[in-house]
Amino acid sequence: MKSDAETLGPTRVKLTVEVTFDELKPSLDEAYKQIGRQIQVPGFRKGKVPPAIVDQRLGRGAVLDQAVNDALPKLYVQAVQDNDLQPVGRPEVDVTRLADGEELAFTAEVDVRPPIELPEYDGLEVEVAVFEVTDEDVEEQLEALRERFASLSDVDRPAADGDFVSIDLSASKDGEPIEAAQAIGVSYQVGKGTMIDGLDEALLGMSAGEQSTFRSVLIGGDQSGDEVDIQVIVQGVKEQELPELDDEFAQTASEFDTVDELRTDLRERLTRGKRLEQASQARDAVLERLLTMVDVPLPDALVTADLESRREQITQQLAYAGITQEDYLVQEEQTAEEYEGELEKRVRDAITAQFVLDEVARKEQIGLAEAELAQHITRRAQQAGVTPDEYAKHAVEHDHMSSLVNEVVRGKALALLLQRASVTTTGGERVELATLQPDGTYADPAVDDADNPSDPGDPGDPGDPGDPGDPGDPGDPGDPEGASDSDDTDEAKP
Repeated sequence: MKSDAETLGPTRVKLTVEVTFDELKPSLDEAYKQIGRQIQVPGFRKGKVPPAIVDQRLGRGAVLDQAVNDALPKLYVQAVQDNDLQPVGRPEVDVTRLADGEELAFTAEVDVRPPIELPEYDGLEVEVAVFEVTDEDVEEQLEALRERFASLSDVDRPAADGDFVSIDLSASKDGEPIEAAQAIGVSYQVGKGTMIDGLDEALLGMSAGEQSTFRSVLIGGDQSGDEVDIQVIVQGVKEQELPELDDEFAQTASEFDTVDELRTDLRERLTRGKRLEQASQARDAVLERLLTMVDVPLPDALVTADLESRREQITQQLAYAGITQEDYLVQEEQTAEEYEGELEKRVRDAITAQFVLDEVARKEQIGLAEAELAQHITRRAQQAGVTPDEYAKHAVEHDHMSSLVNEVVRGKALALLLQRASVTTTGGERVELATLQPDGTYADPAVDDADNPSDPGDPGDPGDPGDPGDPGDPGDPGDPEGASDSDDTDEAKP
């Protein structure tokens, strides 16, 4: 087989492939066998029909077509490997010559990974915000903990801010009840502002058995955005009683003996959480800084496909939440043009990040251990609410395992960039990330280096670059398409 690659553009290549008839003969023999197993001819057992009889029944051309269709994927992949190409999508294949007993010739146009010249990325300088854990932060956590252990008691008085009420809600428009906007026995804390605009104001001062009507706008369902009348009936009022903040409470709500020990632990927990937030900011800043230093041409087809996929995901998320895209744009104070522009930018940045991180991984020869992949699958399974075995089985069945591998390798590449970066706060203080652990604590550098001297580290699990998506899984040569009737096969934030 002979093949040549012609560069059509920064991200487009045309392969020209010529295959002798002798090289095609194994596929031709297999085509005869397959067809022979599918047809029934009197006097011959199924699967034992001679080629000459197959030719008489179906014609030699039909056999040649099947042989070519079966051979093209393998021939295309071989041509890709011979020319050291990295396709990022499905090729457009055109058979240019096919004659019985002569050579087969075809062309395949395909998008490929763009050439990337990495800048010097050691010592990238980025800034992150200064974090501080205040006494107010600690007290807020203590109050939240007290609320978890609070008790509710019925009171015979009007509802006040912070009380819990049991209410019935009924929405109507022009005097007609809206069937999908009726609710009975809903528990709600006055002042939370988590339900319908105007509800808190209506509830203040209402006692059990009283009712009130106010105007508001529906935020879900088929009539989302409509201004309606909402009737609220109070069935009961309960007062929240918080436990005393003393040592007895500390012993009940935690493993500590005193409130001071509990406060100290809460402060440490908040500090660890702030460190992880800071590491996440640093991770994003390092990647963003690197992306501004490279110019990566992107295949239009890849961008278009990922844009369409993101749109479908967002549409499904909004539908699940009972919100139309028009209502969402109003909430976000965006025009349709602004929304599309922001979405396309996110998609382009995500694809560029993948290409750049893949190139860093290649340059640094970053590999993948089986344990790392297993850990990543476990984390994904927890997010999906399934067992690791179920998640792994689904990934194998749907050919997503290569995407998972890419996610881990890209994460390690970003972790390495972050470890080598110079990260300071806006106040000029250096941020320690090399020994930051996923729980927000710091590891002993000597012990960490002795255990794993080559590991780039995992500062707060910043390895996942914001889940930039997996548009087309760049690197998969795909299946040839266009030469025959072959079938195609298969964290967005709205």
